[in-house]
Amino acid sequence: MSFGIYIIGYLIVIGGLIYGAAMLHVPTQWIVVGGIVAIGLGILTGVKATRQKDAA
Repeated sequence: MSFGIYIIGYLIVIGGLIYGAAMLHVPTQWIVVGGIVAIGLGILTGVKATRQKDAA
């Protein structure tokens, strides 16, 4: 459940950054590239932060 909350928060941040980039007239192709990279980083950090330790 905490992974879902983490991803929702990260998507809200990404949405704000995309909106800001659109307001600054950044070309659409770079907004898309940045959004994809940010989503990938969000998934990686979300898994890392919420992953449980393996039993020994």
